[in-house]
Parts: sequence; structure tokens; C-alpha cells
Amino acid sequence: MIEFHDPRAEPGAAPEPYDLGAHVEGLCIGLLANGFPDSERFLDRVETALVDLEPSIEVQRFNKGNASIVAGGELLDGITKECRAVVTAYGH
Repeated sequence: MIEFHDPRAEPGAAPEPYDLGAHVEGLCIGLLANGFPDSERFLDRVETALVDLEPSIEVQRFNKGNASIVAGGELLDGITKECRAVVTAYGH
């Protein structure tokens, strides 16, 4: 007879509400593609979801252009100057 083990455990801590928030009106969010194929297409969907959720959000797009290198200082400076938050994406 085969028995299967259910790996899900009962939570060890009680859930706590997440009370932090941000004023999103006029918020600028950066979307950084890493240069792999489809990373920009994925961020297209992220942008649509963000704007659908909150139309006042501004989105700035960035692309490393080469997945094998780190994001350079100039790129990072531009992101931090323009945006309050950033979403990065990896393609495949």
C-alpha cells in the first residue's frame, strides 16, 4: 500500500493584518526589464494591472538590455530619480 504525505503544515504563527500602505495618487513606479526575451512583454501585463488597479499611477519603463550584466549606476540613478518603487522582471 502506498501512503502519500501532505507536506502542508499548520501555520506556526497567527496571521497579522498588513496595515502599511502608501499614498498612490501620482505615484511613479519603474518597470525594469532585464534584457531576456519576454521580460518586456511580462511588464506590459504588470503595467496594465497596475493602471487598472489605480489609474493615477505613472509608470516609467527601463531595460537593462543585457541579462548577463548588472544594472549600472547610471540606470539605477535614473530609476531612483524618477520612481518611488520598481518592479523587475526576468524573461526566459
